Amino acid sequence: MVSPFLRMRSISIGVKQIVSASILLAALGYFVDIYDLILFSIVRVKSLKSLGLMDEQLLSQGVFLINMQMGGMLLGGILWGILGDKRGRLSVLLGSIFLYSVANIANGLVSGVSGYAFWRFCAGVGLAGELGAGITLVSEVMSKETRGYGTMIVAVVGILGAVLAALIGDLFDWRVAYFVGGMMGLGLLLLRLKACESGMFEGLQQHNVKRGSFFLIFKTMNNTFRYLCCILIGVPLWFVIGILVTFSPEFGKALGMSEVPKASTAVMCAYIGLSLGGLASGCLSQFFKNRRGITAVFMGLNACFMLFYLFYRQPSMGIFYMSCLGLGFASGYWALFVTIAAEQFGTNIRSTVATTVPNFVRGAVVPLTLSFQYFKNQYGVIEGASIVAMVCVVMAFAALFGLQETYGKQLDYVELD
Repeated sequence: MVSPFLRMRSISIGVKQIVSASILLAALGYFVDIYDLILFSIVRVKSLKSLGLMDEQLLSQGVFLINMQMGGMLLGGILWGILGDKRGRLSVLLGSIFLYSVANIANGLVSGVSGYAFWRFCAGVGLAGELGAGITLVSEVMSKETRGYGTMIVAVVGILGAVLAALIGDLFDWRVAYFVGGMMGLGLLLLRLKACESGMFEGLQQHNVKRGSFFLIFKTMNNTFRYLCCILIGVPLWFVIGILVTFSPEFGKALGMSEVPKASTAVMCAYIGLSLGGLASGCLSQFFKNRRGITAVFMGLNACFMLFYLFYRQPSMGIFYMSCLGLGFASGYWALFVTIAAEQFGTNIRSTVATTVPNFVRGAVVPLTLSFQYFKNQYGVIEGASIVAMVCVVMAFAALFGLQETYGKQLDYVELD
């Protein structure tokens, strides 16, 4: 007969294995997700040149392709989020990995801009589901005191995918780089990691509660306000990545650099910083038991690095790349931002919120790039970017102080219809 002590110990080991497998699957999935998401920024110039584009077309068509990818993420964020609350977090996690892996391989086979745009859109749809499903799953299988560490690990490991993308995109042909991303995703699915569905979600299935309703988010003014605030606090992050870092060669020219910086190196520096910043912000949040205050500190630091990046004229190559590293570090509150969004709403719409919020932030690159192009034509590259940056930062701070602290919040509850 098995003693109660051994039975409890066996249960404890089983729970730890489930938690570890869930974190590992979410982290590695996000690693490949970020690899694919950032890869286009790295291979934009050489892939478009290979397809016959030159000069001004590299920027205009690059913006078009980024907008197609982000448009796919907007649509995919809604679809995957709803499915995550209706069918489960784990199924969305695996399904999204499969879709963006196939799209990645197809990107390596394109022969023209139209095909490139189609598969970037499909990749965007696939990329939209992984992070939200992973963060929701990890948040729900861990205790309220420790879940910040779990989401931090997912974010920190995942962000390093951009470093690999920079290395592969720089060292190999752009088509090979896409193939590598696709094969990594498919390989992850073949590992058949023993992650299990969230117990909170499984318990919810036994009750007659509306799940996965996107419109339930807007049921009350309070819900709508919290949701919009969650989106706005993340917009500066994708201004940094989607504009300042992605178009670093153009900013280097505008700053009067004698040698144009490489986008791949700028991305690698920014994402090394993001990983370090994610680790720092996550640990500080757990140490001080505070999400909102630490987020405010990093947002302020981010604004300072934006000013340095945009107004330090004729920087050396080393200083320019260090500023990219600083921008990345200050943007490391990405992990906190996604965790805050997951903790704001009930179990029946948590996946919908946690999946749509980061994708609406990513999708904000569309109006951001359009605004940047408009102000660039009116005032120049540096001044145009400065205007957009100021608007993003002001809105983000206002939104942050409109949200309540969520550290240690009990998540096993539902939003009433």
